[in-house]
Amino acid sequence: MLFEEERQQKIADYVQTRERASVQELAQQFQVSESTVRRDLKILEESRQLRRTHGGAVALVHDNSEPPFMEKEDSYRAQKEAIAKAAAAMIQEGDTIVLDSGTTTYYLAKELKAFKQLTVVTNSVMAAQELLTHQGIDLVLTGGSLRHETLAMVGPLTEKALKSVYVDKAFLATNGLDPLIGLTTPNILEASAKQSILHSAKQVILLADHSKYGKVSFAKVAELPDIDHCITDDGMPENAREELEAAGISVTVVHAGGKGHEL
Repeated sequence: MLFEEERQQKIADYVQTRERASVQELAQQFQVSESTVRRDLKILEESRQLRRTHGGAVALVHDNSEPPFMEKEDSYRAQKEAIAKAAAAMIQEGDTIVLDSGTTTYYLAKELKAFKQLTVVTNSVMAAQELLTHQGIDLVLTGGSLRHETLAMVGPLTEKALKSVYVDKAFLATNGLDPLIGLTTPNILEASAKQSILHSAKQVILLADHSKYGKVSFAKVAELPDIDHCITDDGMPENAREELEAAGISVTVVHAGGKGHEL
C-alpha cells in the first residue's frame, strides 16, 4: 500500500508519461477507489502537476520553445486562416483595433485589406508590412525593440505607445492557453507587451488554434477572465470549450475553411 503523497506523485508521473488517463484507469492501476483518485487529481491540479478533465486528467505541456515566425506561419495554416476570417467578421467599418504580434493575427491583417476605413495599431512587423500600402487603413506602429524570433516590437517604447491608446477591439495571440494557469508566452518582454494590449481595448478577442490548449510557457500574460471572446478551431477538445465558457469567455469555433458558430 502506497502512502498518500507517494501515490499522488506516481499518479502525476503516470499521467505525464501517458499524456492522459481516466479516473477508472488510475483507480485500477493504483488499486484505490475512484473517489480517492478524484481527490488526488484535485490536489495534483492545485499544485499544477496536471489538469483535470471530465472523467480523468491530462498532462500539462510546458513548452518554452519559440520557433521563428516563418516556421510557425505554416503550422495549422488552414485553422489559422479560418480563425482570421471569423475574427474579421467581428470588425466593422470605422473600428479602431489593436493587432498583437503572432501568426494568426498576421492572417487577420491580410483579411483587413477588405475594409475601407479602419485604424489599426500594431507591434507586429509582419502585420504592418501587410497593411502599409492599403489606403483604407490608418496604420499606427508602436515602435520599440525588435525581437527577431517573432518579428514583434517589445519593450518600454512599445508599452508606452499601447498605453496611450484605447480602441474598440484588441486581437491577442498566445503560445499557451491553460484553464488553470491562463495565457502564457516564452518571453517576458512579449508577455508585458501583451498585457498592455489587454488594457488598451473595450473588448479583448483571443485568436488561438487548438494546438495552444493545455500548453504552458514561461511568462504569464493573463488569467482567462481577462479575455472576452476566444476564436478557435474544431480541433479543440469539447471539455476545453466548456472550461473557457466557465471562465466567462464566449467562444466561436471554426472549421478549417469554414465559418464559425457561437457556443
